[in-house]
Amino acid sequence: MKNYHIAVIPGDGIGPEIVREARKVLDQVAKVYHHTFTYEELLMGGASIDVHGVPLTDETIAAAKKADAVLMGSIGGDTTTSPWYQLPADRRPEAGLLKIRKALNLFANLRPAYLYTELRKACPLRDEVIGDGFDILIMRELTGGLYFGDRSTRQVDGKWVAEDTLTYSEDEIRRIAVRGFEVARKRRRKVTSVDKANVLDSSRLWRKIVEEVASDYPDVTLEHMLVDNCAMQLVRDPGQFDVVLTENMFGDILSDEASMITGSIGMLSSASLNETRFGLYEPSHGSAPDIAGKNLANPIATILSAAMMLRYSLDLDQEADAVEKAVKQVLQDGYRTRDIFSEGCEKVGTDRMGTLIAQRIQ
Repeated sequence: MKNYHIAVIPGDGIGPEIVREARKVLDQVAKVYHHTFTYEELLMGGASIDVHGVPLTDETIAAAKKADAVLMGSIGGDTTTSPWYQLPADRRPEAGLLKIRKALNLFANLRPAYLYTELRKACPLRDEVIGDGFDILIMRELTGGLYFGDRSTRQVDGKWVAEDTLTYSEDEIRRIAVRGFEVARKRRRKVTSVDKANVLDSSRLWRKIVEEVASDYPDVTLEHMLVDNCAMQLVRDPGQFDVVLTENMFGDILSDEASMITGSIGMLSSASLNETRFGLYEPSHGSAPDIAGKNLANPIATILSAAMMLRYSLDLDQEADAVEKAVKQVLQDGYRTRDIFSEGCEKVGTDRMGTLIAQRIQ
């Protein structure tokens, strides 16, 4: 028997609902495999603003650091109606997300995009494009680049000018590249490094360092691809990709594109790791405030994120396999939330989907 302490951040919108179902699945894993999971709920995002006036407190960061891993729901609300978005930018919900990534040194973001055979009809691509399916892992650098560079908004000669700075150091590029090649070795041994080296100095440095790292992995094939071409190739021939290695903003955009060709962003898990086994696990989708509290959200992305937590932070590969197998079995049995529903299937709500998956872990 092993004991694990998990920090849980339910967050905003549908976050509490989908985290509840992930915990239901984890509790079944603990029962079947004789582990103990203890949970500590923490506030972040809009939920933290409502209580503390800020999206992330130092106390929450300290508590997260003491845990074996962090499981998170979703952060944010309706940007047009929520009072959270009347606050200065550094006090809005998403500022907490950027801050915790930096505070926990979560530089490597892993976002798998896998097409389940059972969801082939939900994929917007033609059958001849889908082919035998695809299994992509996007490795996104998470704590550098444009999102963390210097920025300013000021008046120049009576006109407003906004500036954002994209900066990468050699060390930042090298450590994410190493992680990408290491992961590729456990998959199909191919890395596609995505940049904009025909225009950006930061991308030219990115390409140089990635090539240096590649020399230490002669068993892994490296190809370079410009980001605009990569965006096109994802919908033209997704099966060509194995590990897609890229910087922060490009990874943000490409991972959302990849999520939609799987049939629903509600299926995509995510792991953000530091240089140890510690990580923060969350679905790739947002808080969907329009359906919050209506038992409509798809919890599978969060449940699969919990499976990634079992695998990457807790070193419980067998248990992670069991969760992933249970998800696949539920889909094979014809159960669907509304976002992945097709004729001939049974439509279920958030709580029922979580229960069905938990029941199949035996």
